[in-house]
Amino acid sequence: MTSTGSSPADPKYDRGSFRDPSSRVWRDGTRILRGLDEAAAADFARTEAAAFFAAAIEAGTIVGTRRVDEPSPDGRAWAAVLEHDTVPVVTYPHEWSFSMLQDAALLTLRLVRSAIDDDITTKDATAYNVQFVGARPVFIDVPSFEPYRDGEAWWGYRQFCQLFLFPLMFTAYKDLPHQPWMRGSVDGITPEHARRVLEGRRSGHKGFLFHVWLHAKADRRFTGGSADTVDEMKSAGYKKEIFIATLDRLIALVEGLEWGRSESTWGDYSQRGHYESKELLLKGDFVRKIASQRYRSQVWDVGANDGMFSRIAAAHADTVLAMDADDLVVDRLYRELRDDGTEGIVPMVMNFADPTPGIGWAGTERPPLHERSSPDLILALAVIHHLALTHNVPTAAILDHFVALGGEVVLEIPTENDPMVKTLLSHKRAGTHDAYTLDSIEAQAADRFTVAERLALPGGTRVLLHLVPH
Repeated sequence: MTSTGSSPADPKYDRGSFRDPSSRVWRDGTRILRGLDEAAAADFARTEAAAFFAAAIEAGTIVGTRRVDEPSPDGRAWAAVLEHDTVPVVTYPHEWSFSMLQDAALLTLRLVRSAIDDDITTKDATAYNVQFVGARPVFIDVPSFEPYRDGEAWWGYRQFCQLFLFPLMFTAYKDLPHQPWMRGSVDGITPEHARRVLEGRRSGHKGFLFHVWLHAKADRRFTGGSADTVDEMKSAGYKKEIFIATLDRLIALVEGLEWGRSESTWGDYSQRGHYESKELLLKGDFVRKIASQRYRSQVWDVGANDGMFSRIAAAHADTVLAMDADDLVVDRLYRELRDDGTEGIVPMVMNFADPTPGIGWAGTERPPLHERSSPDLILALAVIHHLALTHNVPTAAILDHFVALGGEVVLEIPTENDPMVKTLLSHKRAGTHDAYTLDSIEAQAADRFTVAERLALPGGTRVLLHLVPH
C-alpha cells in the first residue's frame, strides 16, 4: 500500500522526517521506528541485499536496522516498517567542529562510493543524515539509498556541496567558522554565496573552479536546480564511470582539506593556566565523587575545554555532552576522542549563552538542544562568571535555567576576588556587576536547590557546590 504522507506538524511523527514523502519516523518509547511506502520498501529490499550494506552494518558505519512488524502511530498501513538502533543524542552540523564535519562528509562519500559498486546510490546527501556515537560518525537515513539508474548523475551532489563541502572550504580556505552559516539555514550554503566568499582575484583554492564557480554558474542557468542539471547530464551521455570518478575526486578533495589554525595549535591548547595543579586535582576529585554516586543517562559538561571532567563523568554515565563555545578546542577534543576510540563523550560546539535554536520548517524541524537531551547531571565548572560578566546574564537567571533543565548541578563559583573575575570586571563600567558576589550566588543557589556539598578550593577564590533539585 502506498502512503500519502502526513503533515510536518503531525505530533505522531518525528518533526524532521517529513522531507522524504516515502517514509516517516516515529518513537515507540525508546525505540526508533520508520515506515516505508511501496517504492521505499522496494528500494530497501535492494539495499539490504547489497554487499556494501551488510559490510557497513557490520562496521557500524550505518545504523543498525532490522525489519519489524509494528503498527504506525496513526494506523497507517506502511508497506514495511524498520527499527533502527538509537543514537545517544541527536546533534546537528552547526554543533560540530571542522573535523567532525569532515569525518561525516567522508563517511557519506565513502558509503556512496562503496554502494555504487552494487549499483546503489543515494537520493540525497544532507549532513543531517549523519549522527555521532561518541566520536564515531554513523549514517542514519537508510531510505536515502536507492538503485542507480544508468546515465543519472548523483542526486545528492548539490546537498553535499551545500551542507558539507562549502562549509569545510570556508574554514579550510578562509578560517571562517562554518557553524553560524549552518545554523542560519537548514539547507546550508548556496553555490552563489560560496562563490562570493571564496572567489578572489587569484583564487586557486583546490576544488573551487568545478565545485563552486561552475556550480554557481549552473545555478544561474538552471533555475530548477538539481533536477535540470541531472537531466542535462543524462541527455549528454553521463556514464557510471564519470559518477565514480567524481566521487573519487570529492573524497580526495575533502581528505586534503585542513584547518590551518587547528593544525598549528594541535599540540598545545588549553585554558587551565589559572589553576594550580593541586586545585585542579581537588576539583577532579569533587566531580568524581558526585558523578560516581549513581549512574547517569546523560551528563552535560558546559564549557568542557580539554574534556578532563567529561572523561571523569563518562566513567559513570551513558553519554556526556562535552560543550564548548570555542570551536578550536572542541576540534582538538574530538580528534583525541576519535583517536583513542572513546564513544561515551560527544563533543559539541555550543555557546551556552546563545544555544542552538530550533531551525527549519516552523522552527521545529531541527529542535533546540533542551528538546533533544535531558541531563541528569550538569557540570557548570568555571562558566557562571563568563555567563554573568561577559554575556550579562543575571546569575539568578542562570540558576533558574539549571532548575528548568531538571538535573543535579556541580557548580563552580569564581569569587569576586578571583583573578579571572577581576579581569572580566576590568572591562566593565564600575558598578555594573556589583551583585556578582559569592554570598549572593550561594544564597540564590540555596533558594533553588538543596546544597548537598560545598568545597572551597585552597586558593581561596573558587567554591564548588553540589546542587540537588528540591
